[in-house]
Amino acid sequence: MPEERTQHSEDSKGRTGPEDLRGSVATFDRVEEGATAIATLSTKNHEVFESRVRDRSHVCLACGQASVHRFLYRKNGCDILRCEQCGLGRAETVGFEPESYYTSDYFSGERPDGYADYIGTENILRREFAGTVEFIRKFRASGRLLDVGCAYGFFLHEAKRFFDVSGIELAEDAAEHCRRSGLNVFTGQADETLLGRLGTTDVIVLLDVIEHLPSPRDTIALLVNHLDPGGIIVITTGDFGSLYSRVAGAHWRLMTPPQHLWFFSQASMQAMATSLGLEVEHLDHPWKVVPLSLISFQLTRMSGLRPKRIAISNRLGLPVNLFDAMRVVLRKPSR
Repeated sequence: MPEERTQHSEDSKGRTGPEDLRGSVATFDRVEEGATAIATLSTKNHEVFESRVRDRSHVCLACGQASVHRFLYRKNGCDILRCEQCGLGRAETVGFEPESYYTSDYFSGERPDGYADYIGTENILRREFAGTVEFIRKFRASGRLLDVGCAYGFFLHEAKRFFDVSGIELAEDAAEHCRRSGLNVFTGQADETLLGRLGTTDVIVLLDVIEHLPSPRDTIALLVNHLDPGGIIVITTGDFGSLYSRVAGAHWRLMTPPQHLWFFSQASMQAMATSLGLEVEHLDHPWKVVPLSLISFQLTRMSGLRPKRIAISNRLGLPVNLFDAMRVVLRKPSR
């Protein structure tokens, strides 16, 4: 009897039926998937290799150790690196001039990474600064106080109820505003000449300032020399080791080089303090009342949307805590 043909057998001309083609297609798919996997792995290996090529060797300005600084990503034309020893982040910039950057534009919404309207939010900022003064008085109730990067002097006006206050501010317009309001404020950077005119002090504050400094460790070391024994340095800055920072990466709200040059973690802050002979007396992540206008301004910058004016935004403040900003109290040992 003639052999019965089915879809699973070849015909007399050797052609393959549809069912037999399935195995060939499956085999082809597996080969294609394998090629894709190899290509993907190759791409990832290339990215890792390229990242490692962009690593740097630096003496860390926090822990003071010569270490590898891993390349993380590029933001606003700046390479962002992280010290393998203490976790300090740094932005490598070219041609950035703080004197020309921190002008009245920075405080009036003309800079996308500055303030929406610093002067217009004075009432909200002063209420927040009044709370900061009460916090400081837990560690030092009175004495001489120096505010480095004092902006328009709103913190100093709150602090002068309990302290003999002075300030240093790089922006000439802001420093002049302070002097017109009766504050003792000098224009410039915190160098030996300027600090020598001010003498020693009991409390030094750097509120959201240390991340802007060209060389934070050198500045803190200089300030320590003008701090009385037992005196304190109070610093607020972002926490580069926070969950939000690690998850957001290059999209972290405080990742704004070149105006933010340094990104401290708790470990790098501790390392810097120890290397300078200071004790970390307190570290926390406080809540903060932030002007609604600044929140809107930052969200607009982060999302790329056009800003929308809110009539009452300068008069309203919202309590905010993303636990990605830390407050640190460093103590100089008593003699």
